[in-house]
Amino acid sequence: MTDNPLLAEGVGPYTLVPFSTVEPEHVEPAFDSAMAAHRAEIEAIKAEGAAPDFENSIEALERSGQALSQVAGAFYTLAASHTSDALQAVERAIAPKMAAHYSAIVLDPALFARLDAVPLEGLTVEQARVLELTLRRFRKAGAALDEAGRARLAQISGRLATLGTEFAQAVLKDEADWVMWLAEDDLAGLSEGQIGAAKAEAARRGDWAETPYAITLSRSSVEPFLASSARRDLRERAWRAWTARGTAVNWPRIAETLTLRQEKAALLGFDSFADWRLSDQMAKAPGAVADLLTRVWSPARARAAEEAAALAVHAAEDGINGPLAPWDWRYYAEKERKRLHDIDEAATKPYLALDNVITAAFEVATRLFGLRFAPVEGLDLPHPQARAWAVADRDGTEIGLFVGDYFARPSKRSGAWMSGLRSQQKLWSPGRPVILNTMNFAEGEPCLLTWDDARTLFHEFGHGLHGLLSDVTYPSISGTSVSRDFVELPSQLYEHWLENPEILARHARHVETGEAMPAAMIEKLRAAGTFNQGFATVEYLASSFVDLEMHRDAAAAAADPEAFQAGVLERLGMPVEIAMRHASPHFLHVFAGEGYAAGYYSYLWAEVMDADAFEAFEETGDPFDAATAALLRTHVLSAGGRQEAEDAYTAFRGKLPGVEPLLRGRGLLPDAA
Repeated sequence: MTDNPLLAEGVGPYTLVPFSTVEPEHVEPAFDSAMAAHRAEIEAIKAEGAAPDFENSIEALERSGQALSQVAGAFYTLAASHTSDALQAVERAIAPKMAAHYSAIVLDPALFARLDAVPLEGLTVEQARVLELTLRRFRKAGAALDEAGRARLAQISGRLATLGTEFAQAVLKDEADWVMWLAEDDLAGLSEGQIGAAKAEAARRGDWAETPYAITLSRSSVEPFLASSARRDLRERAWRAWTARGTAVNWPRIAETLTLRQEKAALLGFDSFADWRLSDQMAKAPGAVADLLTRVWSPARARAAEEAAALAVHAAEDGINGPLAPWDWRYYAEKERKRLHDIDEAATKPYLALDNVITAAFEVATRLFGLRFAPVEGLDLPHPQARAWAVADRDGTEIGLFVGDYFARPSKRSGAWMSGLRSQQKLWSPGRPVILNTMNFAEGEPCLLTWDDARTLFHEFGHGLHGLLSDVTYPSISGTSVSRDFVELPSQLYEHWLENPEILARHARHVETGEAMPAAMIEKLRAAGTFNQGFATVEYLASSFVDLEMHRDAAAAAADPEAFQAGVLERLGMPVEIAMRHASPHFLHVFAGEGYAAGYYSYLWAEVMDADAFEAFEETGDPFDAATAALLRTHVLSAGGRQEAEDAYTAFRGKLPGVEPLLRGRGLLPDAA
């Protein structure tokens, strides 16, 4: 199979898969070959004649599956960033096979018995942790069940994998297929930059002489349109399409997914899937999550009501009386922001060119951790638009490769994410990480970002640093392999440095004049940091509550998930002017896989920590304090899953945080504006 690019040893100094040569027909043979090799490695562990010890059992398991990791990392990157009908067909075929493969490993009684017999004595702290987590993972997956239970779990895993793939592809299809064509008369309210982006999108989609502008369901296209378009009818059309993604086909998939997840949890001895999911997270139990969400909901809803009243004044000037519609909020919020803070997005975007914001994110990493970034040309990356940088430590030691893929396209999954083409570890070479950040910014010449876009870039780069700075021996605890409600800490914490005046003064420069963003504009952006936080918090919390409650009471939710979602929102007293940030039919975090299922709360949980963590820097009087940055790197960014999340945070901060810094940061305390 050496002629299969997915199985090649790799090309260039970073031994990357030659992405441009991968064809759909390469995928299944590569997976079949890699899975067969992995099975052989597992059988060798089981057949080992010597008594179980860490090296011949746990470490051997850690070393296994290298070829499969390479194939899967490359393929799923392509499937998310530049897919096609042929790749999607392969993805549907691969999903149940991969689920069956990994189920066979974690549910293998002979393998589990051998791993469970590894003695703890004489192990290093890191080895003991890997042993603990390995046994925990196998038990949580059902390794201790009887034969019938293990067989049923394997069936459930296969079906869930298929459902998740179909769910994600349905959302992507709706996003890729929908377009709203605009003529000159439809552009009222749009900035020159938005008009240029809409024109470029239309050109990519074809020659439409009479309607030369296009709005898509990419967040970087539709959200600015909703905030700027003076045409209420067009805002409604765009909003309805955006919120309808997946609704035609995904409700039945949600129902079946919830039913299977509940059955899985019951087989493993848990009352609900939420109980199973949270058992090894920082939150530990659904009640703790519900308590946090509830503590933030009341002040957030109260602030949203105040915001709605202010926006209604602007709406009334346009002849709209009574409650705003959801497609009105962003439009009138932008008017209110201009009134309160004199901020015009069209005026700020020329200071936030993509390349400058990337450089700003790099400089923060340099000042905090001494990292250096050097462009690397000539690599065969997942897409021609992707770019790469070699990352070195302050002493010149090479750390890894960072890849950025920033532009939206119909073949790309929406949203923004970090992934690892290769994770850091010290068991074999190459052990340096290759980390990918993927965004969906509207392409332009040059590409100009909104403030929220820039924040997203900093957020994902925080995840990227978590992968790049990992310094562990074993791949299972590398980088972002931490509890789900801890993994968002590095990314959300990194957002704070976007607002640093020194960083903005150096990198927020006008694309035409080169002048620095005026100090008054920077101050207005900082002062507006808590603007519209009632809305933002309510739309996020609504999604979190629905996710949690669906997985606490799956039987009721599965009976009619649409009605169940509506019931949760009604009990919350959801403002009619605000919609969920992610309604269930397009809630990729939760239903395209189990990654954030019963775990969407984790962004808020991590924000409790990130608000407190940034205060650690502020308390020193220097946002780049070297000693505090060293603690953050040692105990959070480099440590991976070496210890429990609460212990890692306490080692960094000296204590666990309360909710007050979060409420203060979002402007939700009674005396905060």
